[in-house]
Amino acid sequence: MSEQTPLTPCRLMIDPPASGAWNMAVDEVLLEWSAAGGGCCWRFYRWEEATLSLGYFQEIDDRRQHQGSRNCPVVRRSSGGGAILHDAELTYSFVVPGWHRLAARRRFLYEAVHKTLLLVLTDLGVQAALCEQPAESKAEKQPFLCFQRRASGDVLVGHAKIAGSAQRRARGAVLQHGSVLLGRSQAAPELDALKDLSAGPVACRQLIDAWLEKLGPRLALTWRQEPLSDDQRQLAAALVETKYGSANWTISRGR
Repeated sequence: MSEQTPLTPCRLMIDPPASGAWNMAVDEVLLEWSAAGGGCCWRFYRWEEATLSLGYFQEIDDRRQHQGSRNCPVVRRSSGGGAILHDAELTYSFVVPGWHRLAARRRFLYEAVHKTLLLVLTDLGVQAALCEQPAESKAEKQPFLCFQRRASGDVLVGHAKIAGSAQRRARGAVLQHGSVLLGRSQAAPELDALKDLSAGPVACRQLIDAWLEKLGPRLALTWRQEPLSDDQRQLAAALVETKYGSANWTISRGR
């Protein structure tokens, strides 16, 4: 952003590993908090066990296409795209209220997040680049796993996709979330990760700290750490029970 752009205080959360249902529920709670006037929030999180997340529009029967994750728990995201095997990775989410300048510049937001990640990887000695090819036509049959798909703006190391993001606008706010593959998962051994493509392992906390240093100036944000309130934890627990942990939502999106 321009040096004249006013800085926006942004809530920062760096969460311990949790279940897929909890992680999706917290993202929704933060989206609603942002839409209700809460502001911006950047959240890093991980997963307590290898978990398959389906894109909003994917059919539950499609998971049979991927044998490696057949014994993994499954959760459905509120955003579209292909399935993701969450395991040895770093996941982020960012919520911004609809009135904010970043909500009106959704392509800028998407690219800024990925371009700052490129800078971090370069500093760590990893040669990465943004994918320049357009997304496949919806009429074409696409791979089941998101990280086997390619779209403009994906982060690539060689031919391997190691980071991607998705956006959703709802309830007067925008949610963007994405994943960075740090290591190869036994549940998706066909996917290369940073550990396989760099000279040495990339530590999760090292990546977080370096990324925040780049993200703040690029998005004109200042960080203030603030965990979920007790009320927000109760809201997230209710969403786990009624939505993201529910077979009805996972199988048929609650229809």
